[in-house]
Order: sequence, then structure tokens, then C-alpha cells
Amino acid sequence: MSKYEAVIGLEIHAEMLTESKMFSGCRVVDSVEADPNSAVDPLSLGMPGMLPVVNRDAIEMAMKVGMALNCDINQFNAFERKNYFYPDLPKGYQITQLENPIATEGHLDIELEDGTTKRIRVTRAHMEEDTGKLSHVGRGVSLVDYNRAGVPLLEIVSEPDIRSAEEALAYATKVRQILRYTGVNTGDMEKGIIRFEANISIREKGTDVLNTRVEVKNLNSFRAMTDAINYQLKEQERIYEAGGSIDQETLGWDEDKRKTYTQRSKEDAHDYRYFPDPDLPPLFVDQEWIDRVRAEMIELPDAKIGRYTGELGLSAYDANVLAEDRAVAEWFDAAIAAGGPAKKVANWIINNLFALMNESKQTIDEIQLTPAGLVELIGLVDAGTINNNTAKDVLVEILESGKGAKAIVDEKGLAQVSDDGAILEIIQQVIENNSKEREDYKAGKVKLRGFFMGAVMRELKGKGNPGLVNKLLDKALSDLSNG
Repeated sequence: MSKYEAVIGLEIHAEMLTESKMFSGCRVVDSVEADPNSAVDPLSLGMPGMLPVVNRDAIEMAMKVGMALNCDINQFNAFERKNYFYPDLPKGYQITQLENPIATEGHLDIELEDGTTKRIRVTRAHMEEDTGKLSHVGRGVSLVDYNRAGVPLLEIVSEPDIRSAEEALAYATKVRQILRYTGVNTGDMEKGIIRFEANISIREKGTDVLNTRVEVKNLNSFRAMTDAINYQLKEQERIYEAGGSIDQETLGWDEDKRKTYTQRSKEDAHDYRYFPDPDLPPLFVDQEWIDRVRAEMIELPDAKIGRYTGELGLSAYDANVLAEDRAVAEWFDAAIAAGGPAKKVANWIINNLFALMNESKQTIDEIQLTPAGLVELIGLVDAGTINNNTAKDVLVEILESGKGAKAIVDEKGLAQVSDDGAILEIIQQVIENNSKEREDYKAGKVKLRGFFMGAVMRELKGKGNPGLVNKLLDKALSDLSNG
């Protein structure tokens, strides 16, 4: 067992889903799918004499995330210029928030693998603009696309409360879920619209010192983040055990070599020569504005899970699965509002609908089944009109055709046979036509009951009411044994 413990803080950079950029009316496009430099304007390109104007939608999105992270929303906000020179930063500085960010002093509770809960403190969430995108094409040539330059960016900074890559994953996953729930970010890491940076150090267990840390930047997947953290923890332990010291530096992650590499020495705040942006006056967010945004907040995942397990009586597992994605949770809620029994609706979604959605590669917003349509299907099962197996076939048909459950049942003649006389006639016919099995059963081979049940259901083409068939078959076989 190692004598060291990890000390990790995460910075999460999330592009905000606004229609225009952070400080101009230039449209925001998908930076992966759009043609390079097709969504730029004089401000995005750093042309002189252009004045920035703050995007109101971005402010409200930042406020929502801050509220979801249990932060204080600060009424006085200011913007600074962060000065550095790099090809993807056309102005030679980035407009950001340093001294007076939109949200501070929050926290997020994460669930660990052992079932316990841990609180991770959130230092701040601040607004800034994104940079352009560099593509290194070889032979010392790089291309720059400024479509992303100026896109609203929210940076969420945690305290160094994280003690392992697993805790970092739990925290990052939950922040991503909140970003998606609040509609601020799609969480699509492959497109680079959410990126992680990990500040990593180690110390001897039982101490509270903060040793020299390194920062691993631009981690664009959960796997890259956890692998980079685990690599650095082992590397720092190796260095300390060999009597060495850690250099404060900025690192990258090499996915192919599975190791970190040095990018540059780590800068401090004074290296960026921050100063108040003279083109942007302080921004005052009054209490009325804060209250209005808070009133518009949707029910967040933790609250949904609490309601599902408390009011609706779902298991913790089912509640977590349903609440994981906002669209699924809202679809489930709509089914409950349509009169669906909570546990049955949950079972149908988790055990049947999800598998069919995976096969068709559709999201819950794209399928042809409506919440009320699922409630109708469950109602047909509860009424004994169809059995569970038939209902699963009907569900497939609904997803393919968009027709209602009852219409499909009527059209294809799928309704269960629930007539005592008709079922009893078939039971007697099956017993009569299988003389060997009949005599063996009378002789005590009671396991043949399954044979008779299967034969009866085949004659009924699977449409027999199972409960009624079982009841009538038991009576007929009992009469046979006693006859």
C-alpha cells in the first residue's frame, strides 16, 4: 500500500450553447462539421477598433450552472484581459473573469463505488471566450480555424478535494450531467465542447501540505482524464521515492504512448498580466434577475432520484438509470402523468425500450412511441387483453410503424383467448391426442405438466391467457389423475 495520497483539482471547460458568441453577434456553429473560418467576424479575428458586448444568454446559462453547483451567484461581475501570444488567440488576449466571477463557493456531492457520498467543493465558475482551433498537418505547418474563437465558455474550478482518478471521474461525470440537464452543453466530448484539465500532486498520507503540482491540459474524454491522472500519480511517486522533486509545469497527454509530456513551464497569474478590460464595464446582476433565473430552473438529477425512490417507490438503481439523461427522465415523467404505474413503466423502459433504441440507434426523442402509447400498451397487459410476450412484439411494431398498441392488437388479432369454454376444449383435445403422455402422467410422471402446457399454448398460438390456461389445465390434469 502506498504511503502517498493524491491531491487533485479539476478545471472543466464547457462551451455554452448560445446562438451567438460571447462578446459579439457572430453566429456559433459546430466547429467540427462547419467549414473552417465560416463563422467569424471582425471581433473573432481580433480586428482593431471592435468593441465587445456581453451575451445575455451566456450570463443566464452560467447562472443556472452556478445554481446547480450550489454556488453563490455574485451580483458584481467584471471582465479582465488574460494576455498571452499564441496563433489560436487572434487578439493576443482572452477576455475572462478573474477577480469577480459569476459564481463562487459551491459544492457537489458525488457517489463513490462503495456506496458512500463525498462532497467536492467548487471554488468558482467564471465566463470567458474560447480560443480558435489549431490543426497540425506536419512539416512544421499548422492551420488555424477561428470558428470557435469567441464562443462562450464556462470554466468550473474545483478545490483540490479529489483523492483518486475514480473520484475525478465521478465528479466530472456529474458536472457533465448537470451541464446537459441545464441545456448549457451537450456533453459531446468528441467535438471538444467540453474539456478537462487536471491539477495533480501527491503528499504523504496524514499530512495537509500542498506539494508542487502539475497541470495536464485539454483532456477530451473520461478515459484520457483518468489515464493521465493515474499515470501522473505513479510518476510522481516514482520521482519522490528516487529522491527527486516535481517541477511545476503544464503537460499534455499522449494517447498513443499512454504517457504525459511537457508542454511548457507552468505559468502563474502574474505571467498573464491580467488587467480590467477597458472596453467592458462591470456587469451588475440584480437580485430580481437571479430570482427569475432560479425560478426557471428545472428539476435536477439528485432531486429526480429522490422523488423516484421516495414518492414513486422505485429502486435506487432504476431511479439512477432513468434520471441519468434529462430526455429519458422527462419521457418517464410524461408516462407517469398519463396514468402509467411507475414501477411497470420503469421496467418497460429499462428492460425493453432501451434495448430496442440501441438496436435502431435512436434516442428517446426520436422513437415513434409516445409516453401515452406505452401506458396504453401496459394497460392492455393489465386488462388481460394481451400477455407480456405479445406486448413485446407489439412494442416492436409500434416503434416500426408508429401505430397505437390497441390498433395493432385489433388489426393482427393478437388479443388473448380468455374464454373458459374455448380454452377447456383445447386442453381436453390436447390430452386426448397425446395418449402416451396422458397415460404416463396418470402413472405419476407429473413433470409432463409442462409438455401439456406448451402444447395447449401452441394450439392457442400463444394467445391464451396464461393465468386462465394454468388454472384450467391444473383442473383437467387433477381430474385425469383422480379419474
